[in-house]
Amino acid sequence: MTIIRQEDLIASVAGALQYISYYHPVDYIRSLASAYEREESPAAKDAIAQILINSRMCAEGHRPICQDTGIVNAFVKVGMDVRFDAEMDLQQMIDEGVRRAYLDPDNKLRSSVLADPAGARKNTRDNTPSVVNVELVRGNTVEITVAAKGGGSEAKSKFAMLNPSDSIVEWVLKTVPTMGAGWCPPGMLGIGIGGTSEKAMLLAKESLMDSIDIQDLIARGPKTRAEELRIELYDKVNRLGIGAQGLGGLTTVLDVKVLDYPCHAANLPIAMIPNCAATRHAHIVLDGSGPVYLDPPSLSDWPKLTYDVSGARRVNLDTVTRAEVATWKPGEVLLLRGKLLTGRDAAHKRMTDILSRGEKLPVNFQDRFIYYVGPVDPVREEVVGPAGPTTATRMDKFTRQMLAETGLLGMVGKAERGPTAIEAIREFGAVYLMAVGGAAYLVSKAIHGARVLAFEDLGMEAIYEFDVVDMPVTVAVDSKGTSVHQTGPAEWQQRIAGIPILQ
Repeated sequence: MTIIRQEDLIASVAGALQYISYYHPVDYIRSLASAYEREESPAAKDAIAQILINSRMCAEGHRPICQDTGIVNAFVKVGMDVRFDAEMDLQQMIDEGVRRAYLDPDNKLRSSVLADPAGARKNTRDNTPSVVNVELVRGNTVEITVAAKGGGSEAKSKFAMLNPSDSIVEWVLKTVPTMGAGWCPPGMLGIGIGGTSEKAMLLAKESLMDSIDIQDLIARGPKTRAEELRIELYDKVNRLGIGAQGLGGLTTVLDVKVLDYPCHAANLPIAMIPNCAATRHAHIVLDGSGPVYLDPPSLSDWPKLTYDVSGARRVNLDTVTRAEVATWKPGEVLLLRGKLLTGRDAAHKRMTDILSRGEKLPVNFQDRFIYYVGPVDPVREEVVGPAGPTTATRMDKFTRQMLAETGLLGMVGKAERGPTAIEAIREFGAVYLMAVGGAAYLVSKAIHGARVLAFEDLGMEAIYEFDVVDMPVTVAVDSKGTSVHQTGPAEWQQRIAGIPILQ
């Protein structure tokens, strides 16, 4: 009988969560570095470079890979020959590990979990509770796999109950383009097939905990139908041309994982969950000998890249005019300098409610730019923690009113804009700029000052004013309404038609 002490489990979970906040899995880095070498799309190659540079910076500086430090998922396998020496139950112990990790003063992580999800949606302030899945198995150890799942990729989860005669491949290829780029490709797709509706979703999530090994699988050849599906989908999804950050390119997915389970004869449940560029998971095994801490990886596994911005246009946000904005071209790289406002979901809802009541906003947006971001709290000498963009489409429903009633000139966010927002941008001669999702620490180094202007009670969703110096962005929707997230993938899907992708 193995005895697992409460403090050992808590400390192990806390340590693993801190570890994955700043260390990418090495298999992901190697696969992404290979994709960078192969990439032929300049925009996609630039985005991958930023992700790789950001990852190395985080590994060196022990700060989060992404400002969205995720909701914690824990997959726990408890051996039947294990006894806990604990006053807390398993959920409470894991939550205490989460609490310690996310409130660690040396590397404080962002609290993103909201209680009362259909009501007040109040932040719990410590990122608890976590989502715990428990399996009782033979053995005398406790195995825990922890993952920090970002909201942008989780939002793109898909489920369908297909007919038994339907094609799984066709469903995936039809569904992936509808996910847009808000899940921050290149990443992984986890696919669960069979069981029941909730089992398929769990299989899809569990599959993302595996290492990237698609090239090894291709080299040895498939042995099961699930492995055949992995290879076929890896090739065909990459042929869609979506590319890094949805800008068009050769690599959309680094791997496709498939887990299956027997199902009812009348059903074919299928779930698909993506992992983003901030892939974060770790596996620990407690055997009763004490807490488990993971060894740091070697920085030699990270490529040494530098980000060249010598050809970018520099923009002064404090003096920029609509006439100047009208000269910016789709896909052009800009370096922003000056005062940049921030605001995301909760702030936009509050602002549009104020405007609808005919009241005055607490912040003047005339000819200003707003950055869709919820930054991590600063530590040590930082003025702000990692501050990468959030998915811009969530602000689409507020865009017309903001442009029409505040004089807002431009927006900065992640991924594509929908047709309603693009039409409003065109109508008001505004612009949408894209920052790279998965490069949050790199972006934060361009922020030299930060202060809260309004809605302080919203925490990371408050309206800040950032003082930025050479913040890199790409013109994603120009003032005429041309979107690179439409033109880029369309161009690269045609190019790829004549290029062998399967390595």
